[in-house]
Amino acid sequence: MGAAERIAAVLPDSLQLLERGWLSSNNILAFDGEAASLIDSGYVTHAAQTVALVERALAGRTLTRVINTHSHSDHIGGNAALNAAFGCQLVVPEGLAATIAEWDEDALLLSPLGQSAARFQHHATYGVGDRFVLGGLEWQALAVPGHDMDALALYNPDERLLISGDALWEDGFGVIFAEVLGTADGLAATRATLDMLGRLSIDAVLPGHGPAFGAVDAALERAYRKLAGFEASLDRLARHAIKVIVAFVMLEKRRIKRADLAEFLASLSFVTSVNARYLGLDDEALADWLVRDLTRAGALREDEGWLTAG
Repeated sequence: MGAAERIAAVLPDSLQLLERGWLSSNNILAFDGEAASLIDSGYVTHAAQTVALVERALAGRTLTRVINTHSHSDHIGGNAALNAAFGCQLVVPEGLAATIAEWDEDALLLSPLGQSAARFQHHATYGVGDRFVLGGLEWQALAVPGHDMDALALYNPDERLLISGDALWEDGFGVIFAEVLGTADGLAATRATLDMLGRLSIDAVLPGHGPAFGAVDAALERAYRKLAGFEASLDRLARHAIKVIVAFVMLEKRRIKRADLAEFLASLSFVTSVNARYLGLDDEALADWLVRDLTRAGALREDEGWLTAG
């Protein structure tokens, strides 16, 4: 039995992980009789696909609510479409309620990252210690700051299951935005989150990206190793953050003229801010470095004056 089959055997039939590719986060469906809840909703350009996937998985059941682990574009982008299609409630972490209500695109890291989302109004909030019944199991909300300082995860101690959002993946965690933007001690928050998760009894993790996994100790070891590298070098963290964001934007744009890259990067306030704060590269040097690193990693291809997403 392979790793995927072993994890599937651990998960109850009342939970279904819809594993998505970039640009979208995973979607997790929880069935309670004829009602269902969804955790996270993907990116806005995939919203029609998200609605179709969810409708197929519902098989006649009713989607009553969408619960977001945090407010990044790849996790909230299908909220408006799902609400329009199913009339479901939209539930967000309480720390993000004002930002979402005001639709502050800077605070939501939409404009700074060159990303998009369809505006929505939430119906309810949840916070640390709140409990949900999802898939016949009781889940408690846990604070998991770091990638997003207001992010929440969901934990079921009976079945030892964790819905982690972007706080823990099989190969790491999401970009630590607060640290590179200088708005909070994101490195310390990430370490505290990993410490807290390490104290839990967990048999399987349903992450925001990638497959469900059960080798939690190994995943935590990789996460700590990655974090230690960032703690040792903020330059490394800054370069990682810029590469991730540019690779994400390129997946949406698909291609751009190589000659236009420097000007395009200058239009992304996140990239210009992080570059000025840590790297100090001029526009052309920044573009040259990104092309070298992202083509080497397979995230970009350069051909006849064009850059294409890998």
